[in-house]
Amino acid sequence: MKILETGAACCVIILCLLFAVTSPALAQDTQSTQPAQAASQTSPQHVIDAIKEFLATKGTAFALDLLAAILIFVIGRWLAKWISIIIGKAMTKARVDQILVTFSQHLCYFGLLAFVIIAALDRLGIKLTAAIAVLGAAALAVAFALQGSLSNFAAGILMVIFKPFRVGDFVSVAGVQGTVQEIQILNTVLNSLDNVRVIVPNAQVTGGTISNYTANPTRMINLTIGVSYDDDLKKAKQVIEAVLGSDARILKNPAPTVAVSELADSSVNFVVRPWVKTADYWDVFFDVTAKLKTALESNGLTIPFPQRDVHIKTNGQKLTAGA
Repeated sequence: MKILETGAACCVIILCLLFAVTSPALAQDTQSTQPAQAASQTSPQHVIDAIKEFLATKGTAFALDLLAAILIFVIGRWLAKWISIIIGKAMTKARVDQILVTFSQHLCYFGLLAFVIIAALDRLGIKLTAAIAVLGAAALAVAFALQGSLSNFAAGILMVIFKPFRVGDFVSVAGVQGTVQEIQILNTVLNSLDNVRVIVPNAQVTGGTISNYTANPTRMINLTIGVSYDDDLKKAKQVIEAVLGSDARILKNPAPTVAVSELADSSVNFVVRPWVKTADYWDVFFDVTAKLKTALESNGLTIPFPQRDVHIKTNGQKLTAGA
């Protein structure tokens, strides 16, 4: 980003230099020559002569203006960055949401940088009215070329206003899951579970479903536990409830749900739904799953696997095989 900013600024200054060097001399020559000589004035030699004449008469003054414009840009760019940092620290101290802090810093920096560039152009003697007209025409073309970036910018503003998530939340956006690290002007930065940095355009974030797994203080674990058709369902339910009751991380309110949910092909399935604090979700999920298997088997209950009975008739005799 810094390279792009510096390159763009250098291009602006070079164009301004050419404009300022050639325009006064060419304009003066155009007004003082006859119409018959108009064709020759556009020749490369005429342009070179005009530049030489300008440098001979106004070269020193223009060099000073150019140096002043460069200083305005360099110092102004530094001030813009410094002011944006100060604003960020002040907002952080005031306990403003980190998403809004980051977004405001970027917006402040680029807004001030635009004013700095305008001030540098003004120092070079560029007419701002003409420059604004040219920039307006160029902005239309740029808007078509950067319409994706503009939609990302608008989406970033919407996220700052409505706050669907905050820095540190674990979310699922645009088919990607991760912890929110930063919301920039154009992108949202996530860290995935395997610590991969993922950058998602803001328009894709707001254009789809946003799942925020850490927005609420509690979450429900949804497990399905199957037991054999030959097992005592009442006993199985008591064993499951005992496992849930022995874990202090499982909340008493709301109470866990343990109920028969399905008569499946090979098992009677219980739905097991304990509530836990969001921070404890995965630890409890893994621990309870292992404890339920151990407890059911130690109490003589069976967790069945899929099986099928095959009946074959051969020469009038019936053979039965289990699989």
